[in-house]
Amino acid sequence: MGWLAAALVVAAAVAYVRHVRIPKNVAYLSEQDGEISMIDLATMKVIRRVRPNNLAPRGIAVTLDGKYIVVADKDTADASVFDTRGMRLVKRFHVGDNPEFVKLNPEGNELFTSYEAASKDENPMTGGGENKVNEPHSQIVKYHVPDWTPELDFAAGTEAEGLELSRDGKYLMVAEEAQDAIGIYDAQAGTLVRTVDLKPYGRRPRGVKVSPDGSSYAVTMELSGTLVKMDSSFNVTKTVQTAAMPYGVAFDRKGKRIFVSASTARKLQVFAADSLQLIAESPTGQRCWHFTFTPDDSKILLACGRSNNVVVIDADSYKSIKTIEGFKLPWGIVTYPRSFGSLGLP
Repeated sequence: MGWLAAALVVAAAVAYVRHVRIPKNVAYLSEQDGEISMIDLATMKVIRRVRPNNLAPRGIAVTLDGKYIVVADKDTADASVFDTRGMRLVKRFHVGDNPEFVKLNPEGNELFTSYEAASKDENPMTGGGENKVNEPHSQIVKYHVPDWTPELDFAAGTEAEGLELSRDGKYLMVAEEAQDAIGIYDAQAGTLVRTVDLKPYGRRPRGVKVSPDGSSYAVTMELSGTLVKMDSSFNVTKTVQTAAMPYGVAFDRKGKRIFVSASTARKLQVFAADSLQLIAESPTGQRCWHFTFTPDDSKILLACGRSNNVVVIDADSYKSIKTIEGFKLPWGIVTYPRSFGSLGLP
């Protein structure tokens, strides 16, 4: 093979890797300062970074086939879709003011987003929800995947935060922060099925997560520092105190442990899923809101917004492995293949 032929083969291989092959064993990190980074999970190094104009990405999700990532854009009232094979922006679609979360249903053919037309940034240490109960409700919008056409737009409670779906995709749970409640909605009709009042247990629900088998739900309440466990009928069964300002929450793949990121305390806490007994704690960075397991469940990566890094922790020994530096206000993190985490599976 001559040098020209060899060069063509190399160029074709590079083009295949960059533009045809779906990246695997990678994490995608949304950075609210405007960037999206791809991390190689074998080396724990950033291998690609994009920064489209006028983007402030927060919520992030990866489609079931790994072809696209979707981010909610804080400042432009829309969401953006990127082709993971080249990190190329392929579509932006309108959502509404101040969008935050994006969540795929279990089948992967519907995407839910939330936006808060009346929301203003406030100091979370002072609460803020008490003065918002009379403001316009947040909205939930459902889109069809993969053409991203809107299918449904309905009102939720005031100041919607975390979104979660039941394992059968029938119900959408919305953490309604200002009302200290979890709203349960019919995911197809957008109608309110039930409101779970959490005022007796704490203040400001933020994260909500279903267990792998669908038998229970975990909810973090930020201002009171509370972890709440509900059964499959949305009845509160147990609560426990957490470290300060819990947000991101996730079960492990077996449903035996619940992981909570206590952002102000700078800790990742681990609780037994059945008893809510504290098992372990790991130090993290500043304002680590969301986290993900690696696809093999061996490590946990936390997006730490105020220390501008990603902290990597061993998922079994709970010891720190590495800190990846050089980010700008990290917000959310997911992987492909899709794995368990505060924004990922189930």
